[in-house]
Amino acid sequence: MLPSRSKTSVLVFLIPPLLLYGVAVLLPILQSLFLSFFSWDGITSLRFVGLDNYERMFVGDDVFWTAFFNSLGYLAICLVLQLGGALVVASLLISLRRGREVVKTLYLLPAVISTVAIAFLFQRIYSLEPLGLLNQLLAWVGLEGLQQAWLSDVDTVLAAVSIPEGWRFTGLYMLIIYAALLAVPQELEEAARLDGANWWQVFTRIRFPYIRPVWITTTIMATTYALRGFDIPYLLTNGGPGQASELLTTYMYKTAFTHTDYGYASTISVFIVVECLIAVGLILLLLRRKADA
Repeated sequence: MLPSRSKTSVLVFLIPPLLLYGVAVLLPILQSLFLSFFSWDGITSLRFVGLDNYERMFVGDDVFWTAFFNSLGYLAICLVLQLGGALVVASLLISLRRGREVVKTLYLLPAVISTVAIAFLFQRIYSLEPLGLLNQLLAWVGLEGLQQAWLSDVDTVLAAVSIPEGWRFTGLYMLIIYAALLAVPQELEEAARLDGANWWQVFTRIRFPYIRPVWITTTIMATTYALRGFDIPYLLTNGGPGQASELLTTYMYKTAFTHTDYGYASTISVFIVVECLIAVGLILLLLRRKADA
């Protein structure tokens, strides 16, 4: 529907980023897919093994499945903190009369801090010796019996490495949702209140349906990023203790660069890509179906 001159202009602006995307994203994915059919230590010649790496991953590797279920738990905690926290804070910001910019800045600040700094910060927060902030707070409220080394306990370590990641990006998603809420027509909300709707009805019948496209996009962003989460869990625990906080990404990294099994690591990376694609498909299916219902 665009005139030919406009089409040319669009192509001129689209081709460079598409080429960059192809080289930086699609080409490594294709290379990983290719390597997943080989056994390779990075030095000797490639040895074709067909589907053996996939059979090993699905049937013969218990650590893979441990890392997979840990990744799902990590994803669930991150989504609750990031999307739930972002929606609550954005809704509160809408009704805030003063200090909005200060609140937005404070919430966004973790997203621009180095992940290494965040990891060291939470190491100190979770520390038992010397006593970290979390254990100090428990002592102040009389719950000394709950004090522990949070990163060394197999029952708490997964939540402990998930919370920093959830906290880090809550402010970013809050800004996206806040901008969407600002675009909701005030006339619709005022008309609903005049008809006797309470705040919950206004939110569920007007605000949330209006921001649903933005919510879908934000959910996809948060989900795919959490499934690819690596740096903070790796820096905090390196997958330990045991495999209690091992994620697919940390397992893939160690398989490649510690055990120099690049073929099998490529197989895990292909699984992560497919996992992200399936997650995006499920999100679109579930949220759009609810919108059509």
